[in-house]
Amino acid sequence: MRVPEILEKLAKACAILAGVLLTGITLMTCASLVGRNTTGATLVGDFELTGVAAGAAIALFMPWCQLRRGNIIVDFFTAKASARTNDRLDRFGALLFGLCMALLAWRTALGGINAWNNNSGTMMLGFPEWIVYTFMVPPLILAALIGAYQAVKGFGQEATA
Repeated sequence: MRVPEILEKLAKACAILAGVLLTGITLMTCASLVGRNTTGATLVGDFELTGVAAGAAIALFMPWCQLRRGNIIVDFFTAKASARTNDRLDRFGALLFGLCMALLAWRTALGGINAWNNNSGTMMLGFPEWIVYTFMVPPLILAALIGAYQAVKGFGQEATA
C-alpha cells in the first residue's frame, strides 16, 4: 500500500470516528432536552460531555479536511499568478499547516500529561480530561503528516479525488 493510500485510510477512519462522536453528542443532547422538558429529569453534566466530545471531534476531522483541501484558501492576490507559483504557494501553505499541527500535537500531548499528573477532571462529572487529549493527539499528528506529505509531493489526484 502506498503512502497516500495509508494517509487517506487513516484520515477517513478519524472522520468516521468524529462523526460517531457527534452523533452520540446529538442523541445525548436530545435525550437530555426531552427529559428536561417532559419529566424534569436531565442528564447531569451533559454540557461537559458535549464540550469534551466536540473538542475531540474537531481534532479528528482535521486530517480529512487537509487531505481533501477543505481548508479556506484566500486567492485574491494569487488569482492571476501562474500555475507554478500557485503550486509553490499551496505547498508552502501545506508545510505551514503541517508545522502548526505538529506544534498543536506537541502542546496537546503536554497538556494531556499535565492533566494525567494532576488528576484533572471536569467540574460536574469529574470526567478525566486526559482522555480528551489522548483522542486529540493522534489525529493532529496525522494532519501534520498529511500537510508535510503535501508540501513535499504536491497535491496529486489521490489528494483531491
